Amino acid sequence: MQVKLLKNLLFFDIMIIKEVKFMTNRERLLRTCTCRPADRAPFHFYFGPWGETLARWQKEGLGEGNTDWASSFPFDPQCFYVLPVNLGIFPAFEYKLIEQRATTAIIQDSQGVIQEILTLGPTIPKYLEFPVKDLESWKKFKAERLNPDLPERFPANWKEVCGKLKNFDGLVQIGSYPYGIFGTTRELIGLENLMFALYDEPEFVHAVMDDLTSFWLTLYEKAANEVHIDVIHIWEDMSGRQGSLISPAMMYEFMVPNYNRIKKFADERGIPVIVLDTDGNVSEMIQVFMDGGINMLMPFEFTDGNDIVQFRRDFPNLAMLGGISKVAVSRGREAIDAELARIKPLFDYPGYFPALDHLIHPGISWDDFSYFCEKLHELILKKM
Repeated sequence: MQVKLLKNLLFFDIMIIKEVKFMTNRERLLRTCTCRPADRAPFHFYFGPWGETLARWQKEGLGEGNTDWASSFPFDPQCFYVLPVNLGIFPAFEYKLIEQRATTAIIQDSQGVIQEILTLGPTIPKYLEFPVKDLESWKKFKAERLNPDLPERFPANWKEVCGKLKNFDGLVQIGSYPYGIFGTTRELIGLENLMFALYDEPEFVHAVMDDLTSFWLTLYEKAANEVHIDVIHIWEDMSGRQGSLISPAMMYEFMVPNYNRIKKFADERGIPVIVLDTDGNVSEMIQVFMDGGINMLMPFEFTDGNDIVQFRRDFPNLAMLGGISKVAVSRGREAIDAELARIKPLFDYPGYFPALDHLIHPGISWDDFSYFCEKLHELILKKM
């Protein structure tokens, strides 16, 4: 019934689109990100390759030292320009070597996190201590590191940036990794500490999440006074293969009120898109996010159980980016053809931004990636 109603409501809109033979990049993006019919889906990948992937491609045909992988394909122009506004810790903590060991080192990073890292190569660090521990340490941290009125939060050429964006044929975004209600709180407190605090110290968690939102809204306001913003980006990464790290009830208690505050600001400022980025299985979270005013979600990792085709049917008013299995793309042309056939129904609804379900990992060869781009582009053009 919901899909039928949506199709009826969009009938006139679709008739208008059929009369339009060409859209600007910006028009196409705006319509896609707000689930309105466009001349075609965008063709521009949000997630690029890992460094290891790029190194492999350089050996396989991209060329030694060549980092410009995107120019090999008929991608659309730049889609999202992220405003250079510092939404995080300032001043940053001093990087310190606290203790050198045989194969590891104890360090303090720029976020104030004390951790043990492997000195022989990249690995996931062992986190030892976080800068925010309780309500009192949060008040001190906020006063010292989260002043939204510092002029250094905007670049020296801010006026020039704003001037150039007046004719930008894409969408202007504020926010990116690592800024989110849950995501940033976890980065400051530590995941395990946050899990306990949600139960044992709810006042503390409310204070951090509410204060962060107020901090960001102040900076959003400053930026919006100078340049028109199209997209607010929220990074959470709060789910894994088994689903959300916290219950929907907790999301409604701690997070949704702050999402609603962001949505109210967006409506007042004419900002049409609020996109949220979280990895893992999001099936139990989608409605919660939408109740908070989120109208676009990414990246729908396939191996974590996300059926983006079914999600598209269930939530036709939610714009979706991603959902194409990077694992399938790493398995050769037959697997790529099967994967594109699987996601083909997504193009039957407005609001789909075709892209891989995360960064392009080193298991994908240059030949397979090139074939994938060619076939995806053909599919996009067929659906015009």
